Amino acid sequence: MSISVDNIQSLNDLRQFIHKTLCEKENLLEEQFTMSEMALRRRGRSCGLQFSINGPRSVRLGAIWASDSNMIYFYDARGERYAKVNLPNRVFMAEEEAA
Repeated sequence: MSISVDNIQSLNDLRQFIHKTLCEKENLLEEQFTMSEMALRRRGRSCGLQFSINGPRSVRLGAIWASDSNMIYFYDARGERYAKVNLPNRVFMAEEEAA
């Protein structure tokens, strides 16, 4: 199933969309490269998630989801932002995932 921005309703949908988008950027097979994530905090409260994929030949791709603005920022292997996506539906993080 392909997820579009309009269909993102949950944190799992968000993860799938980011993983697919990052893999497509460098033509990586999704099933061969896992994505890690780290909670981002500002002044003691959760403000988003940072995602990264380590590909072959030291390729590292990343994305940041800013929960306050509900935006996703995508970064290529050089660390340059190549896309900014505004999510039309609000996505919420569960408290245990924010810790």
